[in-house]
Amino acid sequence: MSDPQPRIEWVEETASTNADIKARAIEGERGPLWLAARRQTAGRGRRGRAWSGLSGNLFTTGLYTFQCDPGRAAELSFAAANAVGAVCDAALGDPALTRLKWPNDALVSGRKAAGILLESGPAPGGGLWLAVGIGINLAEAPEDVERPATALAAHGRTLAPEAALDILITAFERERRDWLLGGFGPIRDRWLTRAHGLGQSCEARLENETVRGVFSDLGPDGALRLDLVGGGRRYISAGDVFFPDAG
Repeated sequence: MSDPQPRIEWVEETASTNADIKARAIEGERGPLWLAARRQTAGRGRRGRAWSGLSGNLFTTGLYTFQCDPGRAAELSFAAANAVGAVCDAALGDPALTRLKWPNDALVSGRKAAGILLESGPAPGGGLWLAVGIGINLAEAPEDVERPATALAAHGRTLAPEAALDILITAFERERRDWLLGGFGPIRDRWLTRAHGLGQSCEARLENETVRGVFSDLGPDGALRLDLVGGGRRYISAGDVFFPDAG
């Protein structure tokens, strides 16, 4: 039996597509479903950072149900990043312009153009629900953010949110099927071809410490491999990574 095609629902405005999808998952919705908003008023990224909206941008969350543990499902954040890269390519026309910053940002000319936030929980009826939240600055970039941001329209052509969502879903479905059939390896390899700062010195700010070294690779589960300044290596599963040239 072939996989069902994801449904798409658009709303004019919502506080957060991730919050809406989470509520629907808890109520028993299993997907696949992508909810998109033309305006988002209280979106959030990692560590509770704001990710809300200007008109003309894409704010969307996909809902899927899997029979796996949360750690394995988290690998799909890299699949989502690869799918965001496909949207950027459609707007910019040059894959070299887009870099993927661990763990969940897409950069254009060193500035943040998109962010990803995955959330999961036990699904009613069995399995694990996964919310794949994605925000892409298609037309405009916020100015009051802690890191420099940009919009794809400033570097290429303007994509309508509907067209961007179609490209995103098509690319994510391709990544998801590869993941189901071949595991994380193919997703990881594609992500690494765009990895921002690979082979460069960086600083990883963790919850209780800061470590410095060279971003050398991704582990088999997507953890960042940091070759430490004083020797040895660390695998970083969660934290913020800063590079001297771009922060």
